[in-house]
Amino acid sequence: FMPRWGNINERRGQLHEVIRLSGINITIDDTDHPLIIKVASIPATKVQVYFIDNEEFFTRKAQITDDKDVMFADNGERAAFFAHGVIATIKKLRWTPDVIHCQGWMSALVPFYIKKAYNEELGLDSVKVVTSLFDQPQQEVMAPNTKNCIAFNDGEAKELLTKYNDTMSSHELEKLAIDYSDGIIRTSANINDEIMQYAEQAGVKILDCQDSDFAESYVEFYESL
Repeated sequence: FMPRWGNINERRGQLHEVIRLSGINITIDDTDHPLIIKVASIPATKVQVYFIDNEEFFTRKAQITDDKDVMFADNGERAAFFAHGVIATIKKLRWTPDVIHCQGWMSALVPFYIKKAYNEELGLDSVKVVTSLFDQPQQEVMAPNTKNCIAFNDGEAKELLTKYNDTMSSHELEKLAIDYSDGIIRTSANINDEIMQYAEQAGVKILDCQDSDFAESYVEFYESL
């Protein structure tokens, strides 16, 4: 799964809407947003890629900031919509995943939702969540209202978010993902020291994998969880 960013050429990529998955609305901060699911295949592998789409959130070509390098004020809503959208699609397709592997800031909320918002739902109650950490600078990616967008309709959810800074920077999102992941993959020797120390102190299982030939290591890590 990935967002259907505005710079993706749907015609060239042969994306098409999955009509049988239409009709789903995602509620973010008391506002309903229609979920559009599109799909395409990677030609060399036949692997299907599902695209989470919404005209309000993903038609713009830039991902984090506008052409003046100003952060989009709705990044929190976009990340929450993406995370809920992925899980809603999994449920609609009646998939029972063994492992959900998250990469990048847009997927940082998925571990939190899987473990807290959907933890009692059949098929998701036993799923293991893995998050990859990358060598990236501290970056402001979320607006101050992000916590309201992230929290689902549960007082406990808002309470759980009080331990994180209101700015919800990229590193703060990584901490949130670490707290609700079963495994962490270190993809570089240059991961921020504070983030790696946070993961180690959290007691989460860590795979130190910096080799480009990582497929076998990943599979073994999945199976160990």
